[in-house]
Amino acid sequence: MGNNMSRLEQIAAELPEAVRVDIAQWDGHPTFRVRGKNFVFSDVDATRLTVKLTVDEAEAVVATEPGAEPAGYGLGRHGWIAVDVADADGPRWEQLREWIRTSYTLVAPKRLAKQVLDEEPLPTQGDQS
Repeated sequence: MGNNMSRLEQIAAELPEAVRVDIAQWDGHPTFRVRGKNFVFSDVDATRLTVKLTVDEAEAVVATEPGAEPAGYGLGRHGWIAVDVADADGPRWEQLREWIRTSYTLVAPKRLAKQVLDEEPLPTQGDQS
């Protein structure tokens, strides 16, 4: 499953000042942080990720996505979700990339979050979503 960790690291590398921090007390489980604030928790193989979404989006994801659930330790009520990504394919990783970027923008300082948000493509005129 090293491929999952490589994908996760590539996504994090796109984000300003994002760093990986492995937590010894959690058996080396990696977190990804911006200025000391976690925006992704992961298991060692990146088969299960925890990210922060808006509360409404988190509720929708938990209701519709297989393998998604509110994060433990009371974080779920604040929009954190845990999602199983063991068998994630390319299209699934595109969705995960969006959630990771959202998580980053919710915890990053406003200036850094704005840099990421400004990169997002604007909907085309025909896109009504």
